[in-house]
Amino acid sequence: MRRREFISVLGGAATWPLAARAQQPAMPVVGLVSPRSPEESTRFGTAFRKALNESGYIEGQNVMIEYHWLEGRYDRLPALMSDLVRRRVAVIATPAFTAAAPAAKAATTTIPIVFGVAEDPVKLGLVASLARPGGNATGINFLATEVLGKRLGLLHHLVPNAVRIAVMINPANGTTAETMLRDVPEAARPLGLQLHILNASTSREIEAAFGTLARDPADALFVAPDGFFSSRRVQFVTLAAHHKVPTAYPLREFVEVGGLMSYGVDILDVVRQVGVYTGQILRGAKPTDLPVLQSSKFEFVINLQTARALGLEVPPQLLASADEAIE
Repeated sequence: MRRREFISVLGGAATWPLAARAQQPAMPVVGLVSPRSPEESTRFGTAFRKALNESGYIEGQNVMIEYHWLEGRYDRLPALMSDLVRRRVAVIATPAFTAAAPAAKAATTTIPIVFGVAEDPVKLGLVASLARPGGNATGINFLATEVLGKRLGLLHHLVPNAVRIAVMINPANGTTAETMLRDVPEAARPLGLQLHILNASTSREIEAAFGTLARDPADALFVAPDGFFSSRRVQFVTLAAHHKVPTAYPLREFVEVGGLMSYGVDILDVVRQVGVYTGQILRGAKPTDLPVLQSSKFEFVINLQTARALGLEVPPQLLASADEAIE
């Protein structure tokens, strides 16, 4: 990973190399804001830069990118957005970070914002409508909340005897946490599932939540979509294996490191789409003229080795419906 990718926020301000400061006035600056950690965000940065390249923008040549990896510190958002606005960056890009878009919108009505959000952007107050955003923000709605019921149903099909389901949410990610508390019980009711809510906002709290499962077992675990959780996916998968709890995740990257199953959006495609719109805005397009996109690429992935380790037999029909089965 290149050194510039490790530029991070400390107290809401970015630390800049002297060379970057010297170049800043000569070219536009894009503030890329993510809830993840820098150590595991190589693919995010690569997908975003590749999309910018397609619009003719090359990092360090005719555009500067500030990478702000918040590592789950959602409380830093207001100060960070204020700083980006104060320094008049050209675009604020918040791919796959629902909480960041309203924070950016609250900070500016003029600087273009390109978002990736799981919620309806109209309900979030980001745009007037999907077809005609009508302001300084546009982007992609990746419909994570709409697929919660589908993922819960797939978990129930894979672990049919499961009745008590633990649901882990990040209360620091308020918008997503509220959605989980509202929508997951509705999806669980017709399946006859009983839910047990676990809260975690730090690595230590994730470990403590699994400790709670050891004392008060659940038949399966359902993990909320959350950027910080994604950055801790190895920890999740390791603890789930240790406690032998079948776990459903929102993204395939969990399954790639040993998680049982996932159903959700192709997150790199979301990042790419945000990069495409960012490039178009740098070329002169206005957010109000760029309709909000909706994700159409969703993936169901199963790790067969993990299923065997848990003593689960994957039903043939379920296996046939998977986009990928990892051995």
